[in-house]
Amino acid sequence: MFAIPFVSALIGGGVVVAVIAAAGDLGGGSQTTVTTVQAAPAAPSNASQITKGLTPHEVYVRDAPGVAFVTSTIVQKSESPFNLFGGESQRQGQATGSGIVISANGTILTNYHVVENAIKVTVSFEKGKAVEAQVVGKDPSNDLAVLKIPTDGLTLHPLTLGDSSAVTVGDPVYAIGNPFDLERTLTTGVISALQRQITAPNGFTIDNVLQTDAPINPGNSGGPLLNAAGQVIGINSQIETGGSGGGSVGIGFAVPINTAKSEIAQLEKGGTVRGAYLGLTSLTIDGSLSALNLPVKQGALVQSVQKGTAAAKAGIRGGSVTSNTENGQIAVGGDIIVAIDGKAVTSSEDLANDIAAKKPGDKVTIELHRATGNGNYEKKTVPVTLGSRPNSVPNPSTPEG
Repeated sequence: MFAIPFVSALIGGGVVVAVIAAAGDLGGGSQTTVTTVQAAPAAPSNASQITKGLTPHEVYVRDAPGVAFVTSTIVQKSESPFNLFGGESQRQGQATGSGIVISANGTILTNYHVVENAIKVTVSFEKGKAVEAQVVGKDPSNDLAVLKIPTDGLTLHPLTLGDSSAVTVGDPVYAIGNPFDLERTLTTGVISALQRQITAPNGFTIDNVLQTDAPINPGNSGGPLLNAAGQVIGINSQIETGGSGGGSVGIGFAVPINTAKSEIAQLEKGGTVRGAYLGLTSLTIDGSLSALNLPVKQGALVQSVQKGTAAAKAGIRGGSVTSNTENGQIAVGGDIIVAIDGKAVTSSEDLANDIAAKKPGDKVTIELHRATGNGNYEKKTVPVTLGSRPNSVPNPSTPEG
């Protein structure tokens, strides 16, 4: 696994006992995965510009008390070579990660892979005792989990959640977390790119991910990526690693906070969030795609449609031709989604957030432009009954229905 050059490691578990580290797991039971980076930086947005930033020290003083140290006791099952009759053996270890206090009532946001397969989770703060946490809600598809801790004897410092859609390339950012068990470490950098894609623990693609050069390492997972105003704009989740190394090479990825905000209320209610599911991948249309002569300047260009999903059943089409653009190779010729239920869709993030706000079984109307050949497009309105997100990525060879 480590012979593959330039892989992306899930970094929820900072320091894992040797028996688990030998298996190539960096914590929370997740496997090292190769990140698929499919989109380049989007055009900057002028929305909600920060007029006055804080110094790194001011951000640290203000926000570090709201960053939790998360320790997970995890169990990994494997075939035992010492069992003459076959069967599995269990190996136990500990992994560490970070968390974000989002409410004074003891609610903490973290990555799902930080607590995946955990039989016990504890949370501690600076100069504070460790308390046992309950995993009340999880969303493996977006690598999110919500923990609940008792607040007796604790004074919690909730962090302010910002707006990840207002982030622009070059914005200064700060990461606070617990890399390699070094509690409340601050690192600084900038937003390096937008609209990246990473692979979730269950194999689904997480869209609209923020890329940063702020050094993050094993143990930072679940901690906040902060803007110059000290607001949380992302949850640090993965890094690229070079060769067999496990440390930062200046390419880190954070799940956008808007993705988390859209489902925190549901996560707090408990259980596994499945969410509504359309079943396609898309790319934001912006100035970087101008060479394609698309009929609109904003929208979501459908790249692929998974078989048997709501999108496939509604007849939505993905791209069939590969084109070289400044963003690299993309699929063209697919439908362009411009609105859902009359609400404009200006980006892939809009599309994802609109679907995330729905429930499985909801009926929506999707407005799109469809290629008819010779560079022409026609407007269409397509009714769709949303499905339920599966537990893992569907098999591409699975037939429809």
